[in-house]
Amino acid sequence: MNKKRRLEKILDMLKIDGTITIKEIIDELDISDMTARRDLDALEADGLLTRTHGGAQLLSSKKPLEKTHIEKKSLNTKEKIDIAKKACSLIKDGDTIFIGPGTTLEQLALELKGRKGYKIRVITNSLPVFLILNDSETIDLLLLGGEYREITGAFVGSMASTNLKAMRFAKAFVSANAVTHNSIATYSDKEGVIQQLSLNNAVEKFLLVDSTKFDRYDFFNFYNLDQLDTIITDNQISPQHLEEFSQYTTILKAD
Repeated sequence: MNKKRRLEKILDMLKIDGTITIKEIIDELDISDMTARRDLDALEADGLLTRTHGGAQLLSSKKPLEKTHIEKKSLNTKEKIDIAKKACSLIKDGDTIFIGPGTTLEQLALELKGRKGYKIRVITNSLPVFLILNDSETIDLLLLGGEYREITGAFVGSMASTNLKAMRFAKAFVSANAVTHNSIATYSDKEGVIQQLSLNNAVEKFLLVDSTKFDRYDFFNFYNLDQLDTIITDNQISPQHLEEFSQYTTILKAD
């Protein structure tokens, strides 16, 4: 692939959600780390993006587009499965847990559905998570109602918030689109508020994100890393990110 086509492809990738990492470019274009960095430098020199640590951010007056559920499901599938397996191993018989929306958390639901010998209660505002667990005989399941966001399958808004405020959990599992400095961010402020409430009402607070989410940005910061108990990510997290973000909370790498 020539340079002109590579730069066009990088811009196309950036337009999906406004940010990109070096790893994503390398994986998508099958180029070296040095070539990816030179391409980003060229685009920055043309005023089309701004470099960030480990990637770049689109310079545009338009809001970044939120990936669809189908787009998200196709990304980093193996890593999401590994993260879900690690998270599932931390859930004990008798636990009452919250599971938020997101494709990584849907993988957690699949892991829980296939696990035998455990009786747990699951509260979720995610319709996909609910549909995965709905026919389980060992899971006491509750779906929060409210305003429905079709793009993620999540119920949000005042009705969901009101119901959630009265609940308490042994563990809450949420995901995010971006982790930067001490902040966790997502595209929708309404989804962020629900995740914030679930974490506040949990004894143990878990963030499940694949390694591409580190050092990225999104619209709504809904929680601080130092308020979490644990981040569970995949084993592709860079040594630099592991060192940087471990100063805020414990990071577990999936096998």
